[in-house]
Amino acid sequence: MLKMKAAYMTAKQKIEISEMEMGSPQADEVTVKLEYCGVCGSDVHFFEYGCIGNTKVPYPFILGHESAGVVVAVGKEVKSIRVGDRVALEPGIPCGKCEFCRQGRYNLCREVKFLAAPPTNGAFREYINHPAFMTYKLPKKVSTLEGALIEPLAVGLQAVENANMKPGKAALILGGGAIGLVTLMACKAAGARMAVVSDLFEKRLEKAKALGADYIFHAGKDVDFMDMCDFTDGEGFDYVFETAGSKVTAAQASYLVRRGGTIVMVGDIVGDVAFNFRNLYLKEADVKTVFRYRNQYPVAIQRIASGMIPVKEIVSDIFGFEDVGKALERAAFHKEEVIKGVVEFK
Repeated sequence: MLKMKAAYMTAKQKIEISEMEMGSPQADEVTVKLEYCGVCGSDVHFFEYGCIGNTKVPYPFILGHESAGVVVAVGKEVKSIRVGDRVALEPGIPCGKCEFCRQGRYNLCREVKFLAAPPTNGAFREYINHPAFMTYKLPKKVSTLEGALIEPLAVGLQAVENANMKPGKAALILGGGAIGLVTLMACKAAGARMAVVSDLFEKRLEKAKALGADYIFHAGKDVDFMDMCDFTDGEGFDYVFETAGSKVTAAQASYLVRRGGTIVMVGDIVGDVAFNFRNLYLKEADVKTVFRYRNQYPVAIQRIASGMIPVKEIVSDIFGFEDVGKALERAAFHKEEVIKGVVEFK
């Protein structure tokens, strides 16, 4: 059996590179030699704390789920993908049989196997076998680096879709990290007349401005968050996207949305939030949520290929495969410096 290298999380804040068996693709699978894998906030949270809520890391465990590479083998039943194709991998493998799968809402499948979501090992490894139906060919204009960024972009696209966003409206993105930035770009692509990004870190705000934010807001301790409404003459925002995964920004959302507006909760917040529901019914505002995404990979690929969304611009740090641990450490403990880290396999 052929061997490959994998980056195992063996304890909290500890990564070790060791060998594992490659395995052959099943009849409906392809084998992909990975070229890039993004560092997601969930990876960082698992690395830093050893858990997310009640979900604990089963050591040893492989993180990483934002991946793309080149196909090196295909199962006997695979017809649509060939050896040599450059591909992006959608990391959630639904059962295909349950109520939600049959409705097309496969992201809600209770039996989904999602890369790097325990107990399913992730993509910080040299090769991976993956179902062909969740493997997407990349056009010539889309690199495998961009392919690895399709996964976070899909979250931003899903957020805008769940908001039922209309052109010509004002959007506020609370949080200027990677998910906030892809949500910003998805809003602009959907025709937002104004997009405002708020964050604590200057580097993220500078990047937001470069990616098309009409205004940025530095949410320091000495600033009243309600000042953001000045951008809308005190009316509030048609759409408020909470992407920071923060209890603080989540609590602010009901104050910042305008009458008849929509709040979309995108960030993964652990624990209870002090939320003013009176603000909602006085404004008759809606609250939507986002759990991963569905059917967004083809949309994301088209948006990138057309040049409408320059997703690779969110990348701030690229690490070699041997430095997966450093990539996670930097994202966990230097948040003010890192926008989006990516691991490159050579």
